[in-house]
Amino acid sequence: MIDALRHSAAYAFVDQLETPVLSPTDEHHLSRVLRLRDGETVTVSDGRGRYRTCAWTKGEVRATGDIVVVPADASRIGVAFVPVKGDRHEWTVQKLTEIGVDEIVLVAPTRRSVVRWSDADKQLRKLAIVAREAAMQSRRVWLPTVSGPTALGELCARPEVAIADPDGAPLATAHADVLRSASATRISLVAVGPEGGFDDDEIPGSVPRVSLGDTILRAETATLVAATMLSVLRSSSRAKDNP
Repeated sequence: MIDALRHSAAYAFVDQLETPVLSPTDEHHLSRVLRLRDGETVTVSDGRGRYRTCAWTKGEVRATGDIVVVPADASRIGVAFVPVKGDRHEWTVQKLTEIGVDEIVLVAPTRRSVVRWSDADKQLRKLAIVAREAAMQSRRVWLPTVSGPTALGELCARPEVAIADPDGAPLATAHADVLRSASATRISLVAVGPEGGFDDDEIPGSVPRVSLGDTILRAETATLVAATMLSVLRSSSRAKDNP
């Protein structure tokens, strides 16, 4: 799978794989930006775990290989964050997608939030496009979900959530402690607050706090550190389960 995806001349998402058709934007990118030549290999995916190889022919893709199915990872990981100023939330979604996060949750404004969206649906549509483009670049066959704005209380009710907190236990330690508990629910979604963090009374005492390191991180940096740590924990768990 990795070889076919990595070594193709280009990669794109299509609505369906049986008779793949590129969007006008992707067709323009492959022909005018990448300047593909007839006969070059293009891999296409539906973003739901399936892909196939095609040949670039006269500005179109024509299927040459069978549809390959890649099962979803049993251990999903996610990051939730409060949007920051400017376009940094777009940058954050892009990088989280490249790292391999499965779920990206935008948290509704909290006390220290500086961003208040007047049209959240429009912002989510834009971020979904950002995630799609990043998934194309990183050659993912499963598109991440981008959702929100989700109230902090609703987010904290999820059993797999932990809050990024400089005073918390190291993420790997907290993860191991939870696995040893009666519930055995893995920490798989880390929530990052706005600059300055969440106020103590915004977070229920039962929600685990996890540290992302010894330094004070910018909010957008913290999301990437959380994603990387979760990805490493997932890979370690996978290695233990499949020695």
